[in-house]
Amino acid sequence: MKKLVMDLPEINDYRMVEGLNQLKTNLAFCGKDIKVITMTSSVPNEGKSSISLSLSRTLAESGKKILMVDADLRKSVMAARYHIQGIDKGLSHYLTGQAEVEDIIYETEVEGLCITVAGPLSPDPTSILDSEQFEQFIENVRDMFDYVIIDAPPLGVVIDAVIIGKYTDGAVIVIEQGVIKRKIVQDVIKQLKRGEVRILGAVLNKVDERIGAYGNYEYKYSYSYYGESDTEKNHPNT
Repeated sequence: MKKLVMDLPEINDYRMVEGLNQLKTNLAFCGKDIKVITMTSSVPNEGKSSISLSLSRTLAESGKKILMVDADLRKSVMAARYHIQGIDKGLSHYLTGQAEVEDIIYETEVEGLCITVAGPLSPDPTSILDSEQFEQFIENVRDMFDYVIIDAPPLGVVIDAVIIGKYTDGAVIVIEQGVIKRKIVQDVIKQLKRGEVRILGAVLNKVDERIGAYGNYEYKYSYSYYGESDTEKNHPNT
């Protein structure tokens, strides 16, 4: 397996560490059958990709074998954002018959953490994602890893997360506090339900919290989960 070079962000803030550990624990309580997880959001820039990578790293550092998949075949920014070097093939190569599964999985400097990048952007991502080839990819990596974290495009922009979600074990919605209105989140939930995608929970990101006696503010990560039955009556806070 080839190894790539990338700038992995350090996770130094203890609130972020605690939030990621809580998310890791909640995923474990979802059940042993929950291995392949779609990460989505309502709109771009809610921190979905950063959380996907940080969660993948946290799981790997706990001794799990993890694959993070960049499945944004429309507007992927991961390779540029993290200065990834050493990539020959990506997901779009595999889905169009130009590569095998082993050609698109790369090791990182973190033991147990592997990454698949999106590859060249596709003019018709819906068709190549909603395909037997993508289904076969999911089945192959399911057997190879303890968890597969799939970073899907925002569902409030394109439908790809629903298409991806129907081949996975469930979806997690990333919500930026104070930016995304409840109605938009409700629409995302409805789309996932309409596509029969199991909703595992929500991540409330960039929480603005007053601390100390002098009214200072700082940002932290807050994670909350609800069960399948709860989605009928509860919605994530916005």
